[in-house]
Amino acid sequence: MKIFLKLILFCLCFFCSCFCPAQNIDSLWKVYNNRSLADTSRLKAINSISKKYINNNPDTSIIIAEQALELAKQTKQKKYQCNALSTIGASFKNKGNYPKALEYFLNALQQFEELNDKKGIGGCYTNIGNIYHYQANYPKALEYYFKSLKMREETNDKYGIGTCYNNIGNVYWYQSDPKKSLEFYLKGLKIYEEIGDKNGMGASYGNIGGIYQDEFNYSKALEYYLKSLKIRKEVGDKQGIGICYGNMSDLYNKLSNYKEAIQYSNSELEICKEIGDIDGEREAYNNLSVAYSKTGKYKEAYENHIKFKQLTDSIFNSENSRQLGDMKTRFEVEKKENELKIKAEAQQVISAEEKKKQQIIIYAVVGVLLLVVVFSLFLLNRFRITQKQKVIIEKQKEHVDHAYGQLHEKNKEVMDSIHYARRIQNALITSEKYITNQLNRLMKN
Repeated sequence: MKIFLKLILFCLCFFCSCFCPAQNIDSLWKVYNNRSLADTSRLKAINSISKKYINNNPDTSIIIAEQALELAKQTKQKKYQCNALSTIGASFKNKGNYPKALEYFLNALQQFEELNDKKGIGGCYTNIGNIYHYQANYPKALEYYFKSLKMREETNDKYGIGTCYNNIGNVYWYQSDPKKSLEFYLKGLKIYEEIGDKNGMGASYGNIGGIYQDEFNYSKALEYYLKSLKIRKEVGDKQGIGICYGNMSDLYNKLSNYKEAIQYSNSELEICKEIGDIDGEREAYNNLSVAYSKTGKYKEAYENHIKFKQLTDSIFNSENSRQLGDMKTRFEVEKKENELKIKAEAQQVISAEEKKKQQIIIYAVVGVLLLVVVFSLFLLNRFRITQKQKVIIEKQKEHVDHAYGQLHEKNKEVMDSIHYARRIQNALITSEKYITNQLNRLMKN
């Protein structure tokens, strides 16, 4: 069962690993250093370089990814900023620095959300879920794995969906719920078979075999272990092959087939020494010790048990130190996440206030403009009315002036007639003074 634990951890690392194009590093550096090329080409090259070092040299990966991050900021290429942040987070995860890893993954998540990049968001959810899984915070791990699954389904990311199913299955297995675990492993296997992903299929076969072995269904376990081994050999996955050998050895010990158990243990030991898998060596020595003791070869059993114990002590001491460090950093992880959450919420409040202020300003400007338009329309209307009244008044004035002119002409004609009549009258009629004078003369006579 310890070998199965190793398988689960390996699968986790496998599925969250970043892949990059199989391109020569020297040629990638030439692209990056050629400043005449487009910024996107240079960023793509240096991001690919940083990803190549994530697993075998995470410190180098961090240094190179920081260069990529700086260039992405200078050229305002936000998508490449997100990629660089994710690479740095994955590198810190491989170094066992989970607080730093979580910090960068959350930062990347925030920027992916600003870009509305659902694929990037889904990847960040998976990475954050992995961090919580390593910290044995299974409820939080499940929360983020299911968030990732939802996002992968929205984008129809089949490979991502398969990864989520396997991650969720792993968590349920650690929570001692093999039924739920098997349900999700089978879902993951179906997806990988649909898209023809042999690496995913090999991991899923091994996971399912482990569940059946744990439930004492050894025939089913053997069936899936053999399927996993076949796929691993096809793709040349040496670590996966070693894991399969270990699972087969453990299974044959339980089936009391010690000859097969010894054979598979030796095969596992050989390949684990080749690739430097110390934990695999330890499990191989343990299976050999069990098989030899059951067949009465106590000397060989003792020798292998000593080797198993030595490697176990070595790994335990390292693991114990890591766990003690984890206890110290777990609070830091949660604290950092809360700080980032509070910061994000505060930023949202500030953004909302700014947006509200902008809306008020916009409404005020629109209101003033409306008032100006209404007042302008009012003035225009009054101007039109005034112009109309002016035209009417001018026409009326013209009529009055014309009438006055006609009246003046009439008056002149009348006065001329009167004056003419008076002259005639004066000419024809004797004046009153003359008559008076004549009467006075007659009376004197």
